[in-house]
Amino acid sequence: MGSAEERVVAVIMVGGPTKGTRFRPLSLNIAKPLFPLAGQPMVHHPISACKRIPNLAQIYLIGFYEEREFALYVSSISNELKVPVRYLREDKPHGSAGGLYNFRDLIMEDSPSHIFLLNCDVCCSFPLPEMLEAHRRYGGMGTLLIIKVSVESASQFGELIADPSTKELMHYTEKPETFVSDLINCGVYIFTPDIFGAIRNVSSQRKDRANLKRVSSFEALQPATRTLPTDFVRLDQDILSPLAGKKQLYTYETMDFWEQIKTPGMSLKCSVHPTAKIGPNVSISANARVGAGARLMNCIILDDVEIKENAVVTHSIIGWKSSIGKWSRAQGGGDYNAKLGITILGEAVTVEDEVVVINSIVLPNKTMNISVQEEIIL
Repeated sequence: MGSAEERVVAVIMVGGPTKGTRFRPLSLNIAKPLFPLAGQPMVHHPISACKRIPNLAQIYLIGFYEEREFALYVSSISNELKVPVRYLREDKPHGSAGGLYNFRDLIMEDSPSHIFLLNCDVCCSFPLPEMLEAHRRYGGMGTLLIIKVSVESASQFGELIADPSTKELMHYTEKPETFVSDLINCGVYIFTPDIFGAIRNVSSQRKDRANLKRVSSFEALQPATRTLPTDFVRLDQDILSPLAGKKQLYTYETMDFWEQIKTPGMSLKCSVHPTAKIGPNVSISANARVGAGARLMNCIILDDVEIKENAVVTHSIIGWKSSIGKWSRAQGGGDYNAKLGITILGEAVTVEDEVVVINSIVLPNKTMNISVQEEIIL
């Protein structure tokens, strides 16, 4: 465990108007990070997840949208979470690592021992405290969140090979043409401040090569000889790939839901799993999450509810911040005039896995670990 005095900052990369073109026409009216996802702006979800990081000092949003597009939201979310959130506007795209380096002095103002880096178009459970603990155990410069996906979809992402024992990142390649691994990069990282030295080295080496290599104007226009600007540094190709296998980067695998939101269609997956069946007569409120194989009928799901895999909810009202476990049921008989004709769960009720709650009322903050029928749980 780290010292109580250690401070952590989080950086969320939000891109800019030249990015996210696959999100059009929706992104023509609103910045993609502010598009509502499960009832909240897309960027709200990683910001809320950062709130759970121990000793969090500051959250930075880095992008090249106009500041006015984020001003109202940043002020609102800072007040809501009681954590300073600041938007930093790039003058031009610097790449995923270059953008971080561009604001290194501001990021290091609080002298953080660790820096989280997240992409705002990632939808997952964000196990950030667990990543921090693992990262401290590994003792490296950085740790990547990874997940296992189907062989067919792996090539859409950065594929990697990790040591099964030490969890060290051994090989990394971004969107390979041939299959490498079914483990992919989730776009969530934690680094020590040493990351800035690694980024600076890339810029310096690129500058040295540019000074050594003199080409004609015609050659400079050809793809084979065209070079990236010295201050444009990509995290994947320029940092992860070269440092893999050098005992500096490690991995933390998540078994939970993960999705990258590149298109409007993908945003549908992040509230309701594509294998879940919804309806008729279902109302789902902000921040609710519905897992694979779940079945919802004639019910109201309030804010921040989680319906886990293969759960069933019928003729029920599920209160704020409640959770229905895997293979569990919350169901009513459908007699809306009877006192116990439906099931009602108050706020923050947890129904554990494989528990059935039928025609019952459960008061707030209860944990249901046994099945009940026609009862009022006080």
